[in-house]
Amino acid sequence: MSVDELPDSARAFWVAEPGRGEIRPEVLPAALEGDVTVRALYSGVSRGTETLVFHGRIPPSEHERMRAPFQAGSFQFPVKYGYSSVGCVEAGAGIEGHRVFVLYPHQTRYVVPRSAVHIIPPEVPPARAVLAANVETAINGLWDARPHAGDRIVVVGAGTVGCLVAWLAGGIRGCEVELVDVNPGRAAVASALGVGFAAPDQVRGDADLVIHTSGSPQGLTLALGLAGFESTIVDMSWYGETPVTIPLGEAFHARRLTVKSSQVGTIAPAQRARWDSPRRMALALRLLASPVLDVLITGETPFETLPEVMRELTAAPGNTLCHRITYG
Repeated sequence: MSVDELPDSARAFWVAEPGRGEIRPEVLPAALEGDVTVRALYSGVSRGTETLVFHGRIPPSEHERMRAPFQAGSFQFPVKYGYSSVGCVEAGAGIEGHRVFVLYPHQTRYVVPRSAVHIIPPEVPPARAVLAANVETAINGLWDARPHAGDRIVVVGAGTVGCLVAWLAGGIRGCEVELVDVNPGRAAVASALGVGFAAPDQVRGDADLVIHTSGSPQGLTLALGLAGFESTIVDMSWYGETPVTIPLGEAFHARRLTVKSSQVGTIAPAQRARWDSPRRMALALRLLASPVLDVLITGETPFETLPEVMRELTAAPGNTLCHRITYG
């Protein structure tokens, strides 16, 4: 009998120290009234944030704010981190057999409150639902950006979140949306998503709205240069402990630019009176009914290989967008 077949056992991925992960056995807590037991089917690697965690680049000032909902350990290591798990409910709350999305780390089985699981709509394949957290982030970023019909929108950074922001913005009537990235291979992804693409040295400036998702200070500098008069630059990147210097001299003040932050942990102010996190996640899951989003899942490997895969993905991501982990 394997570890995962025991009623109170599981296996989980832990970052033991900066740059090194390992699979560890877990003892599941007893399920209380209102809890559900979930067997993982898939999980997704959130490459931007998980790279910072894997290499120990979370600044001490953010250790508490950056905790994932079911994180174990601390950013001083070891830490069990992640927030994109798709599974099947084995028992609890009368929803046995349902496919669900949970903001849980990479683990074969787990016990969580019923309130923590989001039932995946029947029209959404569970394998695609690993994108749910990224879609939720993109929704919140676009709410913060507040685009208007007909805007010319430039998204700097064609990672998973940037691609999703561009895809959502492209659905607004009359908007002209362009993804910008240093990787020319992202042109095919942009085309599949129905938006334009340009290299950094080819993109036209004077944009009505610029959204930055590249995670690099150079990308933010480029975003500032692309903004038109009195435009807003929404920065969705998080840099961890990396210092960021941007040019606020030259024409920054004369052009009356606004730089605005966006972070998914709080509902965007424009929506906060009517929306909460469960409603936002339900929207994210509904949007995943679109099969075009499969273009964002660029690789898949078994759970047992995750220590090696995480090391490779964080060292040399190449063309990776969302990498999916499968569970037997």
